Amino acid sequence: MAPRGRGRLPSRIVDKTVRLVLVDGAGVPLGVLPPFDRPDPWWQEVAAVVAEARARFGVRVAVLRLLRAELPEPPGGALTFLAELDGPPPSGLLPVDTVDMSPHPLRAPYAEPGGPARSLAWARAALTGAGWSGVTVTQTRTWNLSAIWRLDEGDRGSDEVSRPRRAWLKQVPPFFRHEAAVLRFLGDTVPGAAPRLAAAGDEGRILLHDVPGEDGWNASPAEREAIAEVHHRIQIASLGAVDALAAAGVPDRRGPLLGRWVRARLAGWHPAPGEAVPDVAGLLADMDARIAAVRSCGLPDTLVHGDLHAGNARLGGGPPVVIDWGDSTVGNPASDILRLADRLDRSDEDALVGPWAARWRAAVPGCEPERAMRLWRPVAELYLAAVYAAFVASIEPSEHPYHAGDVAPCLRRAAEYTR
Repeated sequence: MAPRGRGRLPSRIVDKTVRLVLVDGAGVPLGVLPPFDRPDPWWQEVAAVVAEARARFGVRVAVLRLLRAELPEPPGGALTFLAELDGPPPSGLLPVDTVDMSPHPLRAPYAEPGGPARSLAWARAALTGAGWSGVTVTQTRTWNLSAIWRLDEGDRGSDEVSRPRRAWLKQVPPFFRHEAAVLRFLGDTVPGAAPRLAAAGDEGRILLHDVPGEDGWNASPAEREAIAEVHHRIQIASLGAVDALAAAGVPDRRGPLLGRWVRARLAGWHPAPGEAVPDVAGLLADMDARIAAVRSCGLPDTLVHGDLHAGNARLGGGPPVVIDWGDSTVGNPASDILRLADRLDRSDEDALVGPWAARWRAAVPGCEPERAMRLWRPVAELYLAAVYAAFVASIEPSEHPYHAGDVAPCLRRAAEYTR
């Protein structure tokens, strides 16, 4: 799940310094690297942090998890990460502040000392078995929703033009572990529409073949339409498989099940002191009726991506490839086109929704896609609020800032759509 508006930065980004509290593989604190600037304001993007630590201090580190953040939410601000050192401690380390190294039941395995090394050993073994000769590792992301490493064949640097092969290791928490089942299904039924799964292992590990191109954060209207067309093929292919996908662990959000899940997640959520929140009970009171009204529009239940913003498609290497299926569910397809149209102006939204609706009318004569989309808007925001609330309930407190501020804005948008 990407932050809303990812890629659209505030006009002023404040301090972006980072401190790395270093531990060894057993979790013994070693010291703190002097603070340094990081170019990327998005907290989970750690490739530049790892690279800068090596360039400045000659150390190899794996970022494990967020310890402290200056700001209540991303982007920007001074950060303190826990990082595991590979090798002897460098000179000039600063004294370690108090750092709690006790276990936490909600901590991801990759956020513990030794966790990245175990996952990379698994990936290296899989790639060696596939005929690779050596592996160069680059950590690119870590947070409570995933850890991602780029794996290049051989011992050359990432800028080597003749690099023959590339793969990606992704590791996810328990609530996203159905992603492997989704990728297997897509590889069998819609080859090329999603990343190819090379292997899946314990503790949420998946190994993915490389997808050429770039993430589509700055996708043009035409590129968004291409994403929508590919995704429509995916959803049509899933029509006869929704029960099997749910049985394989994909969350079932069909009909009343969606309303029950949203109410359960929001029941345990509480706003921060002074946070402006509409009447949640009032918003939820007619949710089942709204869901029933959407279902009456005739769109069938399908595989739903769950976070189909343009940044979750790879562009430039041929037809778009839809990536990052951890948020996927079984449910109503109107939710995905809403996410893809997020933040478009009215004319660009109409240009995207028109062909989407036409495709559905051709596939299911008599259905009412535009009406379904309009009715789904407040439901989509309530669902998104519940998703963020579920994230906060499923992660350790030090990483709450990633998502805690996302629930209330969704509720406020839901209230606007119900007026």
